[in-house]
Amino acid sequence: MSVKKIYLIRHGQTDFNVRGIVQGSGVDSSLNEAGQRQAARFFAAYRHVPFDKVYTSLLQRTHQSVQGFLDLGLPHEQHVGFNEICWGTREGTRITPEEDEEYHNVLQDWRAGRTHARMEGGESPDDVAARQRPAIELLTSRPEEETVLVCMHGRAMRVLLCQLLGYPLSQMDSFEHHNLCLYQLDYTGSMFTVRSFLDTRHLQEAR
Repeated sequence: MSVKKIYLIRHGQTDFNVRGIVQGSGVDSSLNEAGQRQAARFFAAYRHVPFDKVYTSLLQRTHQSVQGFLDLGLPHEQHVGFNEICWGTREGTRITPEEDEEYHNVLQDWRAGRTHARMEGGESPDDVAARQRPAIELLTSRPEEETVLVCMHGRAMRVLLCQLLGYPLSQMDSFEHHNLCLYQLDYTGSMFTVRSFLDTRHLQEAR
């Protein structure tokens, strides 16, 4: 039985990341110079992998993060299922759990299992999980794509990993993420296993 290999990465750094501004699915930001360097280093480290398909969200920061692979002519498919969670009216603003009571309360709700909670005008983790299921179906129903690269977003990645690995969404913060980090998963046809967890070795300066 063949094993499908999935390389799952978060997009590279944007100026919004640096400034602590929430992007979500409604802010289509570009990579900054550091993000471009991260993308180049990931490409240099993994350009030898025989990817059959590259999947991204609809947002340009994911496209830019895998541009080196797209330039090789690899098939590319974008899917709304890989978009970041929508933070509603708070997108484009700077919010942190320490400074914003609503944001803090929503995060607490999620950790307590109330994953239907959402920011005003935004999505809940339950909504994101439902939106991701057609994308998961695509990944699991295409055995001819033996090795794929998926580039998406931090909070959405946490939701996706919970779904693939059978964790409740209340545990999604267990899956840490950094810009251009890598999770490598194997899919046997019945279950997913993690082969590489929060790998950032490709981002280290050459010595």
